[in-house]
Amino acid sequence: MKKLILFIFAFVFSINIQAQQAKFSPEKFEAELVSYITKEANLSHQEASIFFPIYKEMREKQRLLFLKQRSIAKKKPQDEKGCLKAIKERDQIDVELKELQKAYHEKFLKSLSASKVYDILKAEDRFHRKMMKNWENNRPMNKRAKH
Repeated sequence: MKKLILFIFAFVFSINIQAQQAKFSPEKFEAELVSYITKEANLSHQEASIFFPIYKEMREKQRLLFLKQRSIAKKKPQDEKGCLKAIKERDQIDVELKELQKAYHEKFLKSLSASKVYDILKAEDRFHRKMMKNWENNRPMNKRAKH
């Protein structure tokens, strides 16, 4: 009986821990991103106050394009014509994302030195790789095999 109670307790505890780890907080993610970029790119308070409002504006526009891309990818079209249309729409969104990125890089360069912008871009890439690695390591084993 004690073993059964201990097993049930351990099971409930492990489910609770997994549920806590699975929760994603956009606010926490954004705060960690800002902190990481600020530290890694060695931004002064003044540089950060100039950069991050522009960066946030870019991320909002990117997010809208990512949502469009995700909605296209959710359901496979029924016929060849629909598949062709979906492929072209995804390609167009990819182009729009790159054009948006290029335009905002130009905006960054008007306010910060090229070396600072370079450091920021490298820090952003490292942050996203780090977060993806953390998420991958926290996923249950049965979900990892499905991608």
